[in-house]
Amino acid sequence: MTDLRQREQAAKDVSRRWPLVSAGVALVAVIVLGVVITLRQGEIGVDNAFLEEIVEHRNPAWEVPSRLMDFLGAGWFGVFVLPIAIIALLVALRRRTAALYFLISVASSAALVQVLKHTFGRARPDDILVTSDFGSFPSGHTANAATTAVVLGIVFARAWVWIAGALYTVAMALSRTYLGAHWLSDTIGGALVGVCVALIVWAPFAHRLLKENRARRGYGFRPATE
Repeated sequence: MTDLRQREQAAKDVSRRWPLVSAGVALVAVIVLGVVITLRQGEIGVDNAFLEEIVEHRNPAWEVPSRLMDFLGAGWFGVFVLPIAIIALLVALRRRTAALYFLISVASSAALVQVLKHTFGRARPDDILVTSDFGSFPSGHTANAATTAVVLGIVFARAWVWIAGALYTVAMALSRTYLGAHWLSDTIGGALVGVCVALIVWAPFAHRLLKENRARRGYGFRPATE
């Protein structure tokens, strides 16, 4: 019996550790990708070919939703209004731990993106349609979208939340390349950063989030008796 319990505990430990290990590996992959891009002086064949296709097939009908995603992902709305609205919603739902988890995740993601941007200093594409800050790698919009998607997926643990988050992240990545604000590899790097940060920050919050979710759903709740 003791041996069985030990094996069960070992299995639980593995299940708890794999997201953190995976996040660490992915973060290393982001750094390696940035180094490769720098060594090749930003000249990546897939990036050039993908951007050429995008520019060739640009259409006003696609520019409107792309600019909408640009608005949602940065600026005063994406940096302040949207995150504050999500935090307020989580607090209103009595998920204070989740709100703190979200706040630390998005702030850490944004900070890491800026560090990587200034470390690698990749130039943006010439065919850019919007005004953007310094550094093309990684995409801050995509990183923010991926962080938000993973955090909310973990917090609410619903399939539709994960699907909606994945679609939002992909749409954000495509909009960044469509607007010429980023190369394809920038958006891949941004998505990896967002996922990594969300999982790494999740580790110390995992137990508290589980307790909070159980309390919200009534698991293990015992009403007071006189």
